[in-house]
Amino acid sequence: MVDQPDTPRDWRDTVFLPKTDFPMKAGLAAKEPAILAAWEAEDLYGQLRRARAGAERFILHDGPPYANGDIHMGHAMNKVLKDIIVRSQSLLGKDAPYVPGWDCHGLPIEWKVEEQYRARKLDKDQVDPVAFRAECRAYAAKWVDIQREQFKRLGVMGDWADPYLTMRHEAEASIVRELLRFAETGQVYRGAKPVMWSPVEKTALAEAEVEYEDIVSTQIDVAFEITRAGDPDLIGAHAVIWTTTPWTIPVNQALAYGPSLDYLLIEVEGRRLLVAEPLLEAFLGRIGAPAHRMLALYKGVLLEGAEARHPMHALGGFFATPRPLLAGDFVTTDAGTGLVHMAPDHGEDDFLLCKSVGIEPVFAVEGDGRYRADWGWLGGQGSVINPKFNAPEGPICTALRETGALLAASADFRHSYPHSWRSKAKLIFRATPQWFIAMDRPIAAADDAADGRAEPGNGATLRGLALDAIAATRFVPERGRNRIGAMVSGRPDWVISRQRAWGVPIALYVDAQGRYLNDPAVNARIVAAFEANGADAWYGADHAALLGPDHDPAAWQPVTDILDVWFDSGSTHAFTIEARYGEGVRADLYLEGSDQHRGWFQSSLLESCGTRGQAPYKAVLTHGFALDGQGRKMSKSIGNVVDPLKIIGESGADILRLWVASTDYFEDVRIGKEILAGTSDAYRKLRNTFRYLLGALDGFDEAERVTFDELPELERYVLHLLAELDETLRQATGDFELNRYARALIDFANADLSAFFFDIRKDVLYCDIGPSAPEGTLARRAYRTVLDTLFHALVRYAAPILCFTAEEVWRSRYPEAGSVHLLVWPAIDPRWSDPILDAQWQQLRALRAAVSAEIEPRRKAKELGSSLEARVALGTVQRPPATPSALAELFIVSDVRLEETLHGPTVIVHRTDFHKCGRCWRHLPDVAEEGALCRRCEEMVRG
Repeated sequence: MVDQPDTPRDWRDTVFLPKTDFPMKAGLAAKEPAILAAWEAEDLYGQLRRARAGAERFILHDGPPYANGDIHMGHAMNKVLKDIIVRSQSLLGKDAPYVPGWDCHGLPIEWKVEEQYRARKLDKDQVDPVAFRAECRAYAAKWVDIQREQFKRLGVMGDWADPYLTMRHEAEASIVRELLRFAETGQVYRGAKPVMWSPVEKTALAEAEVEYEDIVSTQIDVAFEITRAGDPDLIGAHAVIWTTTPWTIPVNQALAYGPSLDYLLIEVEGRRLLVAEPLLEAFLGRIGAPAHRMLALYKGVLLEGAEARHPMHALGGFFATPRPLLAGDFVTTDAGTGLVHMAPDHGEDDFLLCKSVGIEPVFAVEGDGRYRADWGWLGGQGSVINPKFNAPEGPICTALRETGALLAASADFRHSYPHSWRSKAKLIFRATPQWFIAMDRPIAAADDAADGRAEPGNGATLRGLALDAIAATRFVPERGRNRIGAMVSGRPDWVISRQRAWGVPIALYVDAQGRYLNDPAVNARIVAAFEANGADAWYGADHAALLGPDHDPAAWQPVTDILDVWFDSGSTHAFTIEARYGEGVRADLYLEGSDQHRGWFQSSLLESCGTRGQAPYKAVLTHGFALDGQGRKMSKSIGNVVDPLKIIGESGADILRLWVASTDYFEDVRIGKEILAGTSDAYRKLRNTFRYLLGALDGFDEAERVTFDELPELERYVLHLLAELDETLRQATGDFELNRYARALIDFANADLSAFFFDIRKDVLYCDIGPSAPEGTLARRAYRTVLDTLFHALVRYAAPILCFTAEEVWRSRYPEAGSVHLLVWPAIDPRWSDPILDAQWQQLRALRAAVSAEIEPRRKAKELGSSLEARVALGTVQRPPATPSALAELFIVSDVRLEETLHGPTVIVHRTDFHKCGRCWRHLPDVAEEGALCRRCEEMVRG
């Protein structure tokens, strides 16, 4: 018996107090840069590549951000998602390289350099193109370096020393090689058709570079006098058209009608007007007609063969030519008059319908949006996107009003309108000579395509190959398949030319008829020149040498247009994936924002299908956009931009990474102070779990470890829960559901460990050790054995998301063991899974919750100081699968009695009359008096 002095002894020196240097306060903003520096000094990425050499490979191909400006929240979200996925695949033991890349060519960079010229009042067009391109290259290189450091600060691990850049010589050569592969199989052609055109930037734009915003336009109703018709009563009447683009009237060449529509001939103030019957009331409202008289009803088909004259016919020449009325299936009665004026220069339907009857574009509008100087009406004037130019009092409406053709004009029509994605300027449809890749032309064998003309055959089309590839690709979420499928099904031919300077030239030679030269020997010389000197080789090249002895330089002119930057980025699989990992190797995953269904996903798909017959990826994952805390799009003008660099500087990258992983990122996600506060709270709980494990495992060595068969039920149950968690995390990793992964990990740490397992076993940890049991009791050794297992599993599970914190945790326990990111997924013993045990403990946990619900109000009312002062009586309607003493330990109470007189699921709580042990603080029947030791503690402290 241990002496029990009159003055209660402080027994704290006889219990185990967890000890760790791992701080509760994270201080991530200060710690993370040092961890990054250590990774770089140790060449962690190189170590990982060597460690995984020969393993199954997983390739996530990085979609190239644009090298222009600091990163924003969308960049941060995208890069963190990629990094978590790559790290999780590496954790699974796969060789998961990550090669970051940048899109370096294109209009935004060129525009920025031009701004510098304009500020100095210099004309960029008078500068040597190679010198100008060098300035663009330097500008892009500067932002590549800046963004590289910003992405690294997010914890993104990759081959930062050797990223891919579309402006590198080998990349530019590869891009040209890919273009020539299209050309050799007859998929490239030169044609004139309307494309999206920016008068401000003076270039064509791809569909992916277009966004839509609401604007207010001038709407006008214009009368075209009918000069020829099958029904004589129509001659002299006026076909009325309605448009919201008055500037296209000077380029009108025809009118379109719906063959199945009903048209009314009415008389208004002595003038006969023809409009569609369903639109009559709206039309009369616009012109403010006081009265009208019905004259006749016509089926649209009866307008076949009719002609009208342009309101400005008196100008002669182009305007004096009769305008045919053409049947158009696209004509509807949704708005307007049911008659549509046709300007084949400025609309795809217009172009196709007019072309079918031999009417070609006239190219009246110049690249800057002004009419040609020699144009018979408004020559040299514009710009056509200027609201004042199109206004009711502007030059177009004024001239139409003077002829009597303008029936109504008002600047009040609100509608959606295309704008440049980057400059935000309004766009127009404009017919220009451009280079295209055909979507529906049969793909010929390379030696069958001569001079850019592929003979018709039974070969597959690019559209068909792309749709087949979409069907064979995994989409996450699945709805992405329908989205990109619909886009590819309906998209026009791919416009691949741009009228700019900073990019990869369309390295083709054309003859006087516009046919391009298709000679493999010439193509090989072009590629070799690009490999040696990059795309600059095309400017000032010795074209006679490139053409070789078989072709007269006087007969072949070099093309001066550059390639669409989407062709550049669509070719990255060729000079990144195949160049590094072998011909024919495809990426396992492409991951970008949902807008890339019309952007990089699609350009990569088309490029690869056109040259290789398959998609460059096996799976495509899309995420939503980052919005502010109220769900609004971030805008500098609103002042609601959340800066990821600021978050990192204040809270650390791991907080941002945990937020990303915790979101349902398949949809648009929100971020703001309150949301980040919740993320920080979840982080603190995870950190405290690791801190507890480190402290509780202080001094643990293999001599303490017990076998699985020696483990108590609670420890075996926790291992069962760990096995369940492992399965959940594996499934979430395979499904790319990081939010499910993060939530399962957080819930396990909080609910199953901190609030349950750790809480129950803290008494064993602290008190089941002493001079008589220096390694602790079997129960304590079992607990620490499972804690060690938990530590090794959880630090690995957390590493892909909390890459810095997991490293800090790991090196806190194993400072000489290398990086946590070199480890692989923890092994799970099949014996851990025990559904029967799980069912029993689910019952016990429910009972524990019921007991806690009875104790807590009494604690708040100060009837009890802690749960250890409670005595619990249980009804016997369902006897729990545990002894009373085990239940007392589970509930953390004084004792538990099963009362035969209590029926039903009854829980009764009383204050115990047992004395409190001076060492373990439990109230037990074997404590003789307050402050004395219980039997267990007495045994532990006995020397």
